[in-house]
Amino acid sequence: MNWPNRFPIHVQTEKEELEEVDKVNGPLSHLMKLTDDTGILEHALGAIPRRNEGYSTDDQARALWLCIEWLDLEESDKTRLLNLCDTYLSFLLWVQKDNGHFHNNIAYDRSPEPENPSDDCLGRCLWALALAATRLDEARQLAAETMLNKALERTSDLRHPRGQAYALAALAWLIQNGREELKRKAEPLIEQLIASYQAHRKENWRWFEPLISYSNAVIPWGLLCTYEWKRDERVLRVATEALDFLIDLCTSEQGHIRPVGNRGWCTPSSRAIWDQQPIDVMKLFLASVKAFELTDNEQYARVAEKCRKWFYGENDLGVRMGDPVHGRCYDGLEQDGPNQNMGAESTLSFLLTEVMYKKVQDRIKPEKSEAEAHLKS
Repeated sequence: MNWPNRFPIHVQTEKEELEEVDKVNGPLSHLMKLTDDTGILEHALGAIPRRNEGYSTDDQARALWLCIEWLDLEESDKTRLLNLCDTYLSFLLWVQKDNGHFHNNIAYDRSPEPENPSDDCLGRCLWALALAATRLDEARQLAAETMLNKALERTSDLRHPRGQAYALAALAWLIQNGREELKRKAEPLIEQLIASYQAHRKENWRWFEPLISYSNAVIPWGLLCTYEWKRDERVLRVATEALDFLIDLCTSEQGHIRPVGNRGWCTPSSRAIWDQQPIDVMKLFLASVKAFELTDNEQYARVAEKCRKWFYGENDLGVRMGDPVHGRCYDGLEQDGPNQNMGAESTLSFLLTEVMYKKVQDRIKPEKSEAEAHLKS
């Protein structure tokens, strides 16, 4: 939910952010604020968590992913991060159904809200649990593997491209970590995504659907992850052709990133500019980094840099969206300025971009940035 800006917009300066710094939690301070003993709360009013909006399983999966990535940083507080992993794993264990699916929307009183099963939610959980089952310690792997194996039985149910792409990324990771038997689960998903692309592709529309909406780059990213183990040139061709189309679509005349806006999305005949969402920038960053790793094409490295710079002011309004001191991010870039709320999805998108950038920055030869100094634990 986007809450209206009722007062003049004030974007904090770096000096103001430093004056308010949480010296204990550092760039994880907002994540800690949003997380209680149940999980990470979905929404905030400004920087204050909105408990009456409850929880989203999507966000628990994203938060678990973030913490696993952050654990790789030498300066990370591993005890705090593992405690957060426990909270998010416990949430996933609680909301997983007997059939392997996950209930997505949970009220603050811990009661499930009415909903239909979500492909996207299942896919996100598969990805996070695949990482947890292979990268956390043995005691935590037991819970992750138990949930993962139940969820893997539902991959044949997936019908939508984003859920399929997340599942393919999870399967690719697991196959490369020794689970060769999962290739049989990946093959139908690969064929479905390629068929979807072929069905909708036109000369001026190289995409998997008739509409480009949210979290778009996750689809070519899932295929790029697949190519890592399958080495099928057809998969790489579809993935890079679609990603190149999306990059062209999301690059402004001035050269900065301009994600598709959610007020109308994008069709072959129209394209919305506003409102721009951090999650779309993060996914474009993720796909561009993966494409660079697989192709050594420097253009993908430059796009990844531009995605990160979007958070630091290289965007349509020239305003900073991310706060690296507290680890928080405005929920969206609107026509009259940033949406002042700082909920889970935007915050996790910013932090995932930051931690992944820190891991690959030497390989993509970035320009030096003052913002790097703030990414500490």
